[in-house]
Amino acid sequence: MAGRNGRTVRDLRRANRTAVLQRLYFDGPLSRFELGPATGLSSGSVSNVVADLVADGLVEEAGSVDSDGGRPRTLLRVAPHSGHMIGVDVGETRVRVELFDLTLTELARAERPLEQQGYDVEVIVGHIRDGIAEVLATEGAHPELLLGVGVGVPGIVEHTGDRGAVVHGQTIGWDAVPLEELLRSRSQLPESVRYFIDNGAKTLGQAEMWFGAGRGADNAVVVLFGSGVGACLVTAEVEHGRAVEWGHLTVRVRGRRCRCGALGCLEAYAGAESLLAPRREEGGRPAVGLDEETALTALLAAAYPPEGAAPDPVALAVLEETAEYLGAGLSDLINLFQPERILIGGWAGLQLGARFLPAVRRYATRYALRHPAEQVTIDLGRLGPDAVTVGAAILPLADFFGRGGRRVERAAEDRLPAWRAALEERTPR
Repeated sequence: MAGRNGRTVRDLRRANRTAVLQRLYFDGPLSRFELGPATGLSSGSVSNVVADLVADGLVEEAGSVDSDGGRPRTLLRVAPHSGHMIGVDVGETRVRVELFDLTLTELARAERPLEQQGYDVEVIVGHIRDGIAEVLATEGAHPELLLGVGVGVPGIVEHTGDRGAVVHGQTIGWDAVPLEELLRSRSQLPESVRYFIDNGAKTLGQAEMWFGAGRGADNAVVVLFGSGVGACLVTAEVEHGRAVEWGHLTVRVRGRRCRCGALGCLEAYAGAESLLAPRREEGGRPAVGLDEETALTALLAAAYPPEGAAPDPVALAVLEETAEYLGAGLSDLINLFQPERILIGGWAGLQLGARFLPAVRRYATRYALRHPAEQVTIDLGRLGPDAVTVGAAILPLADFFGRGGRRVERAAEDRLPAWRAALEERTPR
């Protein structure tokens, strides 16, 4: 039966379960008494929801605390082993696959380097399929306990009705690649396991906003600085973030040709690939033939040598130019969106790290309007190189919370016995 606002009793129960699960997830362990004010639910509703979640194996006791003059209060937490998520990062140098428990503790990982084949679709799909099989086998995890597989990819992701997620990755040569369809056709997972595919900058932003340097901010931009550059905008209106193709903002008319084919893109001046190109053209260290991560390490060492050694002027000039372009690009984000925080992640951003950040801040302030520039802080992300995989794993987790922690739809209740058997086997005695 639907109420006046169109919500059914089932909708209300799902919303109540979601509220309790989220509070326990982010603020737990909590007692039933504390859950009332934290969720806005009555004590009776809290008791009913908790009993339901405990019966489903999603919530468990986690000790007790003394109460004022009464019996000790039992603490509750989300049960870590009651579900798994897989996060996949289709990165610029490797495909990384990680298996997490329900509290996003890493259980297993697999990595496949991207070498001569680059972004060949069949190679990428094979790496993801094999990586999933490897992490499940390593942990001895049951596919029935998987809440889903999240995948972060370069490019624009279009969610279609019949083909699932389709990727438009102009910079990597992907033209409307039906990635979800390809993964499903080669998957060894049960048909019930869903794929959640989105832009890698967005999954990075999701991770930093949930667990990293963005937590508590209402308005932030999270930047992915790798071979290219991308960004994720998070505002009150865009709660889960929106990927923006910031790297293809034009910063110089008739400028350098970007790998997307256009002229003058920010990515052609501020990405790691473009950062290393003039260094090679000048014939300086590092030598041609090194992979990008190793080459960037060598560039930093040349620009900032040990005390007493002379810095390489070419390396210093290249880093200064890149810092100016990146800072100018950030100024556009500041002027357009007026965020309270800008966070820089991605392998190149983390590698350049603290040495590079003061110059980027200086140029961002110089090019931005004074008032919004005074309101923003620019820092590095806190989650390290695994941020994209963590964010990708959050995609099925967020969907799970949105469904009130329900694993199966009513039409699939015949799968319940298999799930319960898998859960009982995984639950510590």
